[in-house]
Amino acid sequence: MRQHLPIDDVLPEVLTALERSSAVVIKAPTGAGKTTRVPPALLGADWLGGDRVIVLEPRRIAARAAARRIAQERGGEVGGEVGYQIRFERRISRETRVVVVTEGILVRMLQDDPFLEGVGAVVLDEFHERSIHTDLALAMSYRVQREVRPELRLVVMSATLEPERIARYLGDCPIVVSQGRTYPVEVSYLERADKRYPDELAASGVRRAAEIDQGDILTFLPGVPEIRRAAEHLEAWSRARDIAVLPLYGDLPSHKQDAVLQPGPRRRVVLATNVAETSITIDGISTVVDTGLAKVMRFNPDTGLNRLELTRISVASADQRAGRAGRTGPGRCLRMWTELEHRHLSAQELPEIQRIDLTGPALELLAWGESDLSQFDWFEPPDEAALEQALELLRLLGAVDDSGVTAIGRQMVALPVHPRLARLALEGARRGFPKEAALCAAILSERDPFGRRFDQREAPTGRSRSDVLDRLDALIAHEARQPLPGRVRLNRAAARFILKSRDQLARRLKEGPRSSNRQRALLRAVLAGYPDRVAKRRQAGSRRALMVGGKGVELAPESALLDPELFVCVELRDGPRAEAYVRMASAVEEGWLDEERVTSSIDLEFDRALERVTAMRRTRYGDLVLSEVNAQPDDPAAVSRVLAAAAREDLVHALELDRPNIAGLLMRIRFLAEAMPELKIPRMEESDWEGLLSTLCYGRRSFAELRQQPLTEIIRGTMGHAQWSTLEQEAPERLEVPSGSRIRLQYRESGPPVLAVRIQEMYGLAQTPRLAGQRVPVLLHLLAPNMRPQQITDDLESFWANTYPEVRKELRQRYPKHAWPEDPLTARPEKRPRRKRR
Repeated sequence: MRQHLPIDDVLPEVLTALERSSAVVIKAPTGAGKTTRVPPALLGADWLGGDRVIVLEPRRIAARAAARRIAQERGGEVGGEVGYQIRFERRISRETRVVVVTEGILVRMLQDDPFLEGVGAVVLDEFHERSIHTDLALAMSYRVQREVRPELRLVVMSATLEPERIARYLGDCPIVVSQGRTYPVEVSYLERADKRYPDELAASGVRRAAEIDQGDILTFLPGVPEIRRAAEHLEAWSRARDIAVLPLYGDLPSHKQDAVLQPGPRRRVVLATNVAETSITIDGISTVVDTGLAKVMRFNPDTGLNRLELTRISVASADQRAGRAGRTGPGRCLRMWTELEHRHLSAQELPEIQRIDLTGPALELLAWGESDLSQFDWFEPPDEAALEQALELLRLLGAVDDSGVTAIGRQMVALPVHPRLARLALEGARRGFPKEAALCAAILSERDPFGRRFDQREAPTGRSRSDVLDRLDALIAHEARQPLPGRVRLNRAAARFILKSRDQLARRLKEGPRSSNRQRALLRAVLAGYPDRVAKRRQAGSRRALMVGGKGVELAPESALLDPELFVCVELRDGPRAEAYVRMASAVEEGWLDEERVTSSIDLEFDRALERVTAMRRTRYGDLVLSEVNAQPDDPAAVSRVLAAAAREDLVHALELDRPNIAGLLMRIRFLAEAMPELKIPRMEESDWEGLLSTLCYGRRSFAELRQQPLTEIIRGTMGHAQWSTLEQEAPERLEVPSGSRIRLQYRESGPPVLAVRIQEMYGLAQTPRLAGQRVPVLLHLLAPNMRPQQITDDLESFWANTYPEVRKELRQRYPKHAWPEDPLTARPEKRPRRKRR
């Protein structure tokens, strides 16, 4: 007899909703049974007719397990009424009515058949995980329903996502809520934080949990390496207790996955990644040990691809994991973190659309017929900058142009890899090496089978043209059962998966005429996938280089690419300095670069040391300088602009404005402009020089040439005749005093001009001289015979009347050769002291 599950109570409500509406949102917690009960319940609906139900599951294990469970509950076999299609595996027949697929498969179905003919309903399970392909599949299916297939039903199911938002998106469709999980789960935390590695943490938790409960244990770890190390930690312990330690992850062979999901004769500890978080039931599990870590997909700007990144899980994910212990009976969950740490977890995972590269989804939509991705009806729109970045990369890859998706872009979208790697594979196939190019793409798209180091230092030469091709050759040698080069170590399971990926990809490639040089063909294929990652070595023999875009990089110690001047930065990571480490690189020859991106120009620069404009002819790929030689400038106007810009930064130095005659003239001008603003005399400050610089600089290349020009006349030319005459009269360079001397006035930044003059030369002058239309009295520095100021005053009349008698008494004793008349106003002024008569 089939077990009753909470979802069964609301199935009639679901069917009624779909009779009245084209969509329904179902919220049902972990353990409610939505994955296995909702899809088959739709088969009896009149509106479905003879069409199929497509069920989208986010993971391959979940898709296979869901199909098997539905088939079992309906008394059939997988491949009959119920089937599935995942990467590398398809179990579908003409009788299949319920097809469980993974996300990428559904998007591919939409590409191949935009109307989804023969499909009556699309069920999107575990929508709260918000992978990019789930978002894409929902938006595309909803577009099909609105525009051409109104009879198509959409069912969105989630354990934790708030259903109101998705219901509003789907036209305010009905919401059906199922009750909680089947059995309670007791959750416990660590008393204090434990900072050990995840594998050690998991092993510790398993040992502790095994003493509390006698059932099977499900342990969540972030990845396969951690699973393997945890298994090693538990090996002796489990053998002594006759406990089976079983791994569970996405790349595990299907028969081993099936063995884990079925009950066994011995007590089990299942070490799993987050593939076991949702949609599957592992019979016998009563305890969950959770390390609280996962590897989630994020865009890695260093590789230009999406990569798994270790991170803390969210509260929603922790609840999902805990629910695995309550599927078949009361359970326990041991969280290997503290309650304080739990309070700092994010509520939900950030949707993939906000954290991964959008190049693949963008190409999918463009190939599907969308012309403006910013106007596409996303459930949650991506960041505009991320979308534009994706489109720019597609243009560089040749996948799109101003007319839309190109012929090669349509070939790329048919390949199940990132557009970069699709472009690489297609280019290699076009040059006659589809299998090798497919293997390169598989190596770069999957987990590195050689780990973080691929040590070639003991290889025959220790040098290389491509770290990618080195891995290619190592895998080919492994497949041929030949010895591997150097000290290379290989993860055989990862290698098997890569070779399987290669075969899948190679089957879709069309082989072109074979190039005579295999290495050259594949190197050019790598370049085709990474046209924005070209770098040039800073100097011969150096590991440091400059990449397109201006990023400084350094070849990592494990890279064997020692000689090529140009190379592609296939994979980068943070280095010890500001420059990124290039872990994998591949040689490039200048002649291979896209001619449309290679430009040649004469660049003008101002050489600060020479103080002149220089010209260099530079050849660039994008903004990366490939070569440069001295050249003669061919555009005088451009030269003058560069010279003017340099002069503008330091006018005083460029034009030697601090020369006494020029500096004095400028001070006079600024004094008069301030004192007599009605004259509207230009102050010759920075803004006034702007108009002059273009004229001054035209036909000249250096500061030295600028300084040879008659600046006084040029400055005079900025004024009208009346303004210049007024300047000469009201702010003269020199002032004539009673002795007949013409003495230079000292104009200052602030304050009145200063006239330093010997007292004897001022005899007979009653009033202080005034400038600027009699508005500004000169500040007199009246000098003693030793030429030092004896009195500073702007009131000469007061000086003669009040101060001069005391000065006369003091100075006539010290300087008897000089005239010191009692009445200075009637005395004759003297330029020099009187000669003593013999």
